[in-house]
Amino acid sequence: MKKEYDLSKMKSRKNPYASKLKRPVTMRLSEDVVAYFKEMAQEKDVPYQSLINLYLRDCVAHNRKIDISWQDKP
Repeated sequence: MKKEYDLSKMKSRKNPYASKLKRPVTMRLSEDVVAYFKEMAQEKDVPYQSLINLYLRDCVAHNRKIDISWQDKP
């Protein structure tokens, strides 16, 4: 750093992009699901993890809900 820069009087502030950072998580996904997204990601030339994130973000944006109903055994 050059000597003429005096940063000692600068005030700190919060990172305005902190809320947009991605959080690392561990998930267990079926092989066929991973293969599906990897194939689609290769077609679109994007990382498959980014594609999964985009898909989930679309679900959030459109407030999609999953209907899980377990059938009772007779």
